[in-house]
Amino acid sequence: MITFDRVSITYPEAREPALRDVTVHIPEGELTLVVGPTGCGKSTLLRSINGLVPHFSGGTMAGTVSVAGRRTADVAPRDLADVVGYVAQDPQQGFITDVVEDELAYTMESLAVPADVMRRRVEETLDLLGIADLRARALRTLSGGQRQRVAIGSVLTAQPQVLVLDEPTSALDPQAAEEVLATVQRLVHDLGLTVVMSEHRLERVVQYADRILLVQSDGTVADHPDPAEAMAASVLAPPVVQLGRWARWSPLPLSIRDARRAAEPLRRALAPVVGSLTQDSTADPSRVEFPVARVVGLTVRHGDVLALRQVSLDVCAGDVVAVMGRNGAGKSTLLAALAGQLAGTGRVTVSGTDPSTLRGAGLISRVALVPQEPQDLLWAETIAAECAAADRDAGVAPGTAAGLLVHLHGPIDDQTHPNDLSEGTRLLLVLAIMLAGDPDLLLLDEPTRGLDYTAKTRLARILAQRAAAGTAVVIATHDVELVAEVASRLVMLADGEVVLDTDARSGVVSSPTFAPQVAKVLAPVPLLTTAEVVAALPGGAP
Repeated sequence: MITFDRVSITYPEAREPALRDVTVHIPEGELTLVVGPTGCGKSTLLRSINGLVPHFSGGTMAGTVSVAGRRTADVAPRDLADVVGYVAQDPQQGFITDVVEDELAYTMESLAVPADVMRRRVEETLDLLGIADLRARALRTLSGGQRQRVAIGSVLTAQPQVLVLDEPTSALDPQAAEEVLATVQRLVHDLGLTVVMSEHRLERVVQYADRILLVQSDGTVADHPDPAEAMAASVLAPPVVQLGRWARWSPLPLSIRDARRAAEPLRRALAPVVGSLTQDSTADPSRVEFPVARVVGLTVRHGDVLALRQVSLDVCAGDVVAVMGRNGAGKSTLLAALAGQLAGTGRVTVSGTDPSTLRGAGLISRVALVPQEPQDLLWAETIAAECAAADRDAGVAPGTAAGLLVHLHGPIDDQTHPNDLSEGTRLLLVLAIMLAGDPDLLLLDEPTRGLDYTAKTRLARILAQRAAAGTAVVIATHDVELVAEVASRLVMLADGEVVLDTDARSGVVSSPTFAPQVAKVLAPVPLLTTAEVVAALPGGAP
């Protein structure tokens, strides 16, 4: 179905190819998972399948990419729309219309599909993705996860032979992600659709893959028809695989079900020693609680939608608060209100001041928000210029923001235009800019979108360091593995209301939806990460 024959792609003014000498064949009716570190070229590979690279991106392409017998170099992307459906990392950039139902119909209109067929396909897609209640909603009013599902639906209505998905579950809550992936499974198994998907949250998808393409940092690609073999060798592996490696389970499990079958001896060995390791280290009776941020009776409306309803919350110095809940529960709205960007009834203060009244250096030193779409905050021509401006605005030593970026990302060409960065690297750039001001309150909205496991570990480490130094951190996230690694407290929102406010461990362990992989494998043993298991059994697995 899809063939890469000695493909190398170099972007304009780039020093090195983004992809190098790629030769891969993807058969019809398979789900192929594209894996690799942040910024390695996964999106380039996906965008070359429908010709966006190089027709839209520019640059040069050596070799050939063929899809269903068509060479992408000879066909414009619009002429492949009946064969390849493509959904980008940021679905909002691909929207053409204003209303959900119109967006689902747009591609079919472009392909001159008869009106009666269009109507039927729209209805089928609304039901398939569980978004029938959104049909008349304006796209600008949707949550990030709702936009993601609409974007997938907008290409499915054309009934393509190939579906290309770039980080399709990155903005979805666990239940919504399972629904989308179940839909993708049905499309592959029942309809024979060929799906090529990149995803950093491998814990969600690796068990469904028929094949893994591992993209290396140098742009080369290794083809692994056996996903378990790929995971056994890759540094990028989900927690269940990391646990299986440490415990020396064979065969290596890729799913919770398979891991639980192998884990009974491990659960027995952990039971008598786990108590002392699960005490909340933040529960220090001598600690003086200082509320950096205070929310009292906050109610916020978006038009007719009640986004937050009588929310009250204190965030203290040193807290790392994870705000979780379904898509549309009000998480992003709460963070925007804490940053002073949204007005409502009730009271919000940060370091004793209404954040909406703060400007300039006074704002930078008190509160910083890294939004879901970090590119909205970038304006300069190069990374170096962005970092230099951040240092000036925060009144800190030159090189502060750039140093933080290297700490988060690793070495990077600071003359790169921010628009040329991957989604994950742009997020790390904005995070470095915000951290340069050393704010009292740091707000992160879905901070692991586009991040591989190595980058996520660096992020967790720096958040723990900031919290230990007294920064209050609030993270709105669907990433249960990040919560397990770094959060001290869990706040659950549902329909704009706080339904749970407790310590992170007890909160996620008790939740069948938001529990991390290790907790599900070892239940009822209340450990959350492989690192905790290793600490509990330093002598190794039983």
